[in-house]
Amino acid sequence: MELIFITNDPGLAIQAQNSGIDRVMVDLEILGKQDRQGHLNTVISGHSLEDVGRIRSVLNLSKLLTRINPINDQSKSEVDSVIEYGADIIMLPMFKFATEVRAFIQLVNGRAKTCLLLETKEAVLDIDNILSVEGIDEIHIGLNDLHLSMGLSFMFELLKNGTVDKLSKKIIEAGVKFGFGGVARLGSGRLDASLILSEHIRLNSSMVILSRDFKKKGVDIKVEVEKIRTYLGNPKSIEILTKNQQLAYEKIDNISSRLVK
Repeated sequence: MELIFITNDPGLAIQAQNSGIDRVMVDLEILGKQDRQGHLNTVISGHSLEDVGRIRSVLNLSKLLTRINPINDQSKSEVDSVIEYGADIIMLPMFKFATEVRAFIQLVNGRAKTCLLLETKEAVLDIDNILSVEGIDEIHIGLNDLHLSMGLSFMFELLKNGTVDKLSKKIIEAGVKFGFGGVARLGSGRLDASLILSEHIRLNSSMVILSRDFKKKGVDIKVEVEKIRTYLGNPKSIEILTKNQQLAYEKIDNISSRLVK
């Protein structure tokens, strides 16, 4: 499974690469994000186009992933610029329909890998048409914005209600690489990271974003990444995965009920 680390700090990017992280993400998305997430305890990155070049200059093993803005009048210029600065993979957020995906694929035109960040209820409903668009390399299901779009109280309800299961099956059947959500350090997080990673294994996920928990003062990124690699590398039977799934669902119900109150 590929691990993704978000930063515009070259020093942290080098540390992430040396810790075995597969991708470093520079996050340029800003359009509409404050309106959607301003009331939540989430990070709005504030990265710049120049940061793409700065991070590119220090990476020689990890891939450079760049999240751009949703399709808009400046998308051609933005796509051209991040490619010029050296992005290996470009991520499109907040699309709703296949028409936007097709426009994105055409703008990239094979010059970088394409990653769709599926995070709207409209995209869930239009998934069959979206998957018919040629040129999609991978799809990451963004649990944060998607749970807001669907009116849910806790982002991991999307695991419990079957949304991620249904989407993952369709995406994998289409021959497209798939991942979802983020994960904290093992032993951390509102929903324990081990249960989230167990769901990744059960669903045949190929990638996950490491949360800001990995950036806390005193955290040894390499040690924490090795713990995740060890957990993922230990074989787990269907029985264990099913048991973890049920335990995760119980905890999700408990957390969701507290949030509603």
